[in-house]
Amino acid sequence: MKPSRLSTLVIGIFALGAVSSAQAVPEIGQPAPAFTGKAMDGSSVGLADYAGKTVVLEWTNHECPFVKKHYDSGNMQSLQKDVTGKDAVWLTVISSAPGKQGHVSAEKAKELTTSRNAAPSHVLLDEDGTIGQAYGATATPQMVVITPKQTVAYMGAIDSIPSAKASDIPKAENYVKAAFDAVSAGTPVATAETKAYGCSVKYQ
Repeated sequence: MKPSRLSTLVIGIFALGAVSSAQAVPEIGQPAPAFTGKAMDGSSVGLADYAGKTVVLEWTNHECPFVKKHYDSGNMQSLQKDVTGKDAVWLTVISSAPGKQGHVSAEKAKELTTSRNAAPSHVLLDEDGTIGQAYGATATPQMVVITPKQTVAYMGAIDSIPSAKASDIPKAENYVKAAFDAVSAGTPVATAETKAYGCSVKYQ
């Protein structure tokens, strides 16, 4: 039996959707998905603004114990200052939807940045999850390192010990620092992809 025009159209729509989803998943060595987001200061920030610079993306949820581990210890702030101090860019992304755990207003984002002595280049309020879904972000913290040519160099966990205990930080291999240092030196990233650990991203 020949398919009807309607069924053919439905199949086509699903096929297009599958292609779109597949294209949204970043791959190591491939172009980083483009995005533009609203920063906590009200400005518009796009990845294309930083062509020629290394960019680190960090997904966060200040209520997540795994995020608290890295902020309460000062580990995340130390990484941020190391990156931004070397003329690179650190974008903290909050993909929690309104009403979900970890969602914050612009004012709360500013208060958290100040009280935690954080040093990102920008905090992006990704309320509709567009940026998070484009990068397949599933956890907080989850990290991506993007080369100056805007290809994906690293994505996954911040380090090698998936716990919420700050005492594990000195014993862990910091994948983000290693990837950033390798990109800065123009050498291959030894561990380019890992499984992120932490709390789930609270999309709408």
